[in-house]
Amino acid sequence: MDEEVQALAARLVRRLKSVNATITIAESCTGGLLASTLTDISGASEWFNQSWVCYSYDSKVNELDVERNILETKGAVNAAVAIQMADGARKKSGADLAISITGIAGPVALNSNKPVGLVYVGIASAHWANAESVQMGGTRYENKISFVHFALRTAIDCWDRAKVRQEVAIAQKEKAAAVAVVELAKSDAANARRAAEASAEASWQDEEWREADGKIGDDSDFESP
Repeated sequence: MDEEVQALAARLVRRLKSVNATITIAESCTGGLLASTLTDISGASEWFNQSWVCYSYDSKVNELDVERNILETKGAVNAAVAIQMADGARKKSGADLAISITGIAGPVALNSNKPVGLVYVGIASAHWANAESVQMGGTRYENKISFVHFALRTAIDCWDRAKVRQEVAIAQKEKAAAVAVVELAKSDAANARRAAEASAEASWQDEEWREADGKIGDDSDFESP
């Protein structure tokens, strides 16, 4: 396997292990090459759930819940199918992250007007899904290697962007909470100040009170006859 591909696989696995995440794979044109690349790494059982190789339309529909209508009207090589393959694999495996690959490795594009070397990669988590495409040029085997390389790089990029979004969201939430605390403190201080001012301006009487005839009232005024 290409050394750069192996390095990318190791980079992705480090990210998975850093948060105890698991991964699953759904492949078509690469025939299990991505899953093989990942499981070449020692300790794969800790973070690798399972994988699928779904070449036919029926297998994509039955195994990964890809919509048949999309396959029959748009073919298997497009963003929608890539995302559905990834999301279907994620849901069925229970993994945290899923990668799918669907493309045309060559040397010819059978039953398709799309060019040889075109590939779509789908990445899905429980919170987001994305698909990216690229056009490669090479032999069938070279294209398969290139597809795996592209899939790993895309997964890493999506992972890193999601992490940034998460960090930004956390920072915004913490900032909002801090602002709320400050505003609450200001409100409490203002209320206390108004209460103090009202107390100072109030016209207080002595603790004893006098009746109309000038006598000082006492508890006997309230005794029953």
